[in-house]
Amino acid sequence: MNTFKALGLNEAILQAVSDMGFTEPSEVQEKAIPVLLKEATDVVALAQTGTGKTAAFGFPLIQKIDANNRKTQGLIISPTRELCLQITNELKNYSKHVKGLNVVAVYGGANIQEQARQISRGAQIIVATPGRMQDMMRRNLVDISTIDFCVLDEADEMLNMGFYEDITTILADTPKGKQTWLFSATMPKEVARIAKQFMNSPIEITVGTKNEGADSVSHEYYMVNARDRYQALKRLADANPEIFSVVFCRTKRDTQKVAEQLIEDGYNASALHGDLSQNQRDLVMKSFRARQIQMLVATDVAARGIDVDDITHVINYQLPDEIETYTHRSGRTGRAGKTGISMVIVSKSELRKIRTLEKIINKQFVQKDIPTGMEICEVQLMHLANDIQGTKINEEINPYLYSINEVLEGISREDLIKKVFSVEFTRFFNYYQKTKDLNVAVKADMKEESGESTRYFINIGAKDGFDWMSLKDFLKDATGLGEGIYKVDCKDSFSFFNTDTENKDTILALFEDFKLQGRQVHVEVTKDTRGGGGGGKRKRNDRKGGGGKRRNDFGGDGDFKKRKSSSGRKERSSGGGERRGKRKPDGPKENKSPFSGKRRRRDR
Repeated sequence: MNTFKALGLNEAILQAVSDMGFTEPSEVQEKAIPVLLKEATDVVALAQTGTGKTAAFGFPLIQKIDANNRKTQGLIISPTRELCLQITNELKNYSKHVKGLNVVAVYGGANIQEQARQISRGAQIIVATPGRMQDMMRRNLVDISTIDFCVLDEADEMLNMGFYEDITTILADTPKGKQTWLFSATMPKEVARIAKQFMNSPIEITVGTKNEGADSVSHEYYMVNARDRYQALKRLADANPEIFSVVFCRTKRDTQKVAEQLIEDGYNASALHGDLSQNQRDLVMKSFRARQIQMLVATDVAARGIDVDDITHVINYQLPDEIETYTHRSGRTGRAGKTGISMVIVSKSELRKIRTLEKIINKQFVQKDIPTGMEICEVQLMHLANDIQGTKINEEINPYLYSINEVLEGISREDLIKKVFSVEFTRFFNYYQKTKDLNVAVKADMKEESGESTRYFINIGAKDGFDWMSLKDFLKDATGLGEGIYKVDCKDSFSFFNTDTENKDTILALFEDFKLQGRQVHVEVTKDTRGGGGGGKRKRNDRKGGGGKRRNDFGGDGDFKKRKSSSGRKERSSGGGERRGKRKPDGPKENKSPFSGKRRRRDR
């Protein structure tokens, strides 16, 4: 096991590392820190978001800075205010045992004179957004002409946001002899251009490969008719009661519309896009980090710099134009050693994009079904059962128990359970009982239609340390069926899986008295055998001749083809502009959401 001490870090930083509970370095830290400490050279480091890049450049920078010299020695440029503040706070934590080291954040939306005063008092490290940094340079409020280190963090994101000229102007004002450290998740041509123009024979450090998706993220796609896209989004949310997600849309108009629809239907949602003021953005992000918002609907630009470790799902309501953008989207989940899921809602015509994405990010997409109404009812009931089981008793209820018992006198335990759970069940049942199947299949799964496949419920899930991949491996080992286990769908405290019907008796007998770490594992057959899982025997739903000579939707270098009109041409899915009312433009309206009234979801 490698340790931070073995990387060459000094005692002051090692003490901070210990205080923060870090035990061993991530791959990018293991590769970058020794190079940055020992070599006086330029470095280009490619690694996915959420892999610990801030510490990878932050630790060496702090160690190389002379804390006794008050002049500015290091400049870090980041794409957004949110990320700028985050880096600043992290560097302050890393350097808390280094006396005299001062880190100042420079960003728009705050008093520029106050930021200048902080720098004048002595700031060895400045963390800045490109726009505000340029503004301070024009006003002669900052001097970076003698800095020793310049860090470009999330370089690809900055360039995607149109900061190329700002960055070149800033770098032109820095000394040629400085060390430049460029950190990026991807390597588009603009980043390569910056490296060539302003860096001298940089050492390249790569974690993974270009545009490759993170191993901690699993990728799923759901195929629906375009008009059912919003209803599909709602069902995915209902089927994952503990969801904490970012929902990505292409345009500001779509982002606002989807967020408004979710709020109207009773979900804890909010929009994040470029038309919001900085203060509005700050309030939204504060609520999101506090989990008062479960579904943050965002454009790609607005979501730059979102760094929240516990995001469970990224939902691609619409696919982006560029491969790099999808990589950034999916990188918002599965951070800090945790696993996450990237979901894509696609129409039949977009299937070829999924196939192209698979090849470029080197990850397999699993096709899953949008859950049926009865599956959602089952998920919500089990979620309620687990909530009740895990609820700590408030002893302040004791004085009221006599009156409560009087009211409930004569009701059996079984009837009481039925009544309690009917509150939740009836709400979802009434909502979903007459709703249609949203799934679009290119080729039917014959085993399911013929009844040759059986679906099971099992009372273990993510809380037990599983995702669908590890759970499938566990079931394969436990049953000895190998690939005979398929359509694994892992929820928070329970899961579903399928086997061929001929194995039903074997499965039920095996789990009749099965324990996992001392806990009894229960398996039973579900009433609905369709299921919503993937990852096993399902045949790929490729169209015959799908790829063929038909033109691909991605341009050279792996980019999605630019659509003529992100702003000019009217998109059907965008609805009726600013018009608001009761009309739902997203296809046939399902009944009013069960969340539109009293909600059970906890605002955490």
